[in-house]
Amino acid sequence: MTDVTLEHVRVAREGRLVLDVPTLTLRGGRTTAILGPNGSGKTTLLRVIAGLESERTMSVSIGGSPVHTRDLAYVFQEDVFLRESVRANLELGLRLRGIASAERHQRIDDAAGVVAIGHLLDRRADRLSGGEGRRVSLARALCLRAPLVLLDEPLAGLDEGTHARLLDELPRIVAAFDATTILVTHSRDEALRIADDLVVLVDGRVRARGEARDVAEHPRVAAVAEVLGYTVLATPAQTVAVPPGAMRLGGGRLEFSMIVDRATNVAGVSEVVGRIAGVVVRVPLTDGDARQNPGDRVTVHATRVYGVE
Repeated sequence: MTDVTLEHVRVAREGRLVLDVPTLTLRGGRTTAILGPNGSGKTTLLRVIAGLESERTMSVSIGGSPVHTRDLAYVFQEDVFLRESVRANLELGLRLRGIASAERHQRIDDAAGVVAIGHLLDRRADRLSGGEGRRVSLARALCLRAPLVLLDEPLAGLDEGTHARLLDELPRIVAAFDATTILVTHSRDEALRIADDLVVLVDGRVRARGEARDVAEHPRVAAVAEVLGYTVLATPAQTVAVPPGAMRLGGGRLEFSMIVDRATNVAGVSEVVGRIAGVVVRVPLTDGDARQNPGDRVTVHATRVYGVE
């Protein structure tokens, strides 16, 4: 499978530059997550790849050739279906691509098995629940067997239970695409569960790229660390990024003074939430830790840190 290459990508709206990517290569045959906060340009980048944002100076290619509609399958943030059965909705894209009847039925049955929607094929597609609709949208993309699959926030808007179940299944479903897959998300956990490679967008610019675990475990820039869920704090010597869960109550090699805002216990997991120089910090509690009250000033320390710019 071949790489996807973007060059000279600049998108402006109402005089504001929302995306500025001089060059970016996404490795073929792998799943790349585009990770960033709201407004960072993630969906715009996906639309550029799909040809939905057109500027003459832009160039998007797959294997050195321009990307065409037939090359890709796009799963949008919101499910859009005709007022017909799920099977009819899945079949439409295949008929438009000239797939013969027998193969259409086989592809639909195969995709329904992978995504576990066989029992929904005769249901009205516009009356599905959120989780069912997500599965059908994924099956529709799977049916196309395109070399390039684009997933825009595929788990957005789902309730917590449905989100967790589909997240568990999504790596297997993505593997079934057998394609170059590009996933947009604002969730670090989703990105690391699903993707091989990671691109971090901040303010429309690529601030980090590489293998997902390497990017996540070795942030070099404060803005990237924040996107990845690290707590960024200034010390007299340098700015450091503290990994999630790496703060503890009490003294240590790298100490901070924290003002307690509240203590919480959710599903048996206790933590204290406070502020260090205005930065919100979450500190997990163990059975031996003393009770903390709002307004208390306590000493905390970081068990692991990374220096960032």
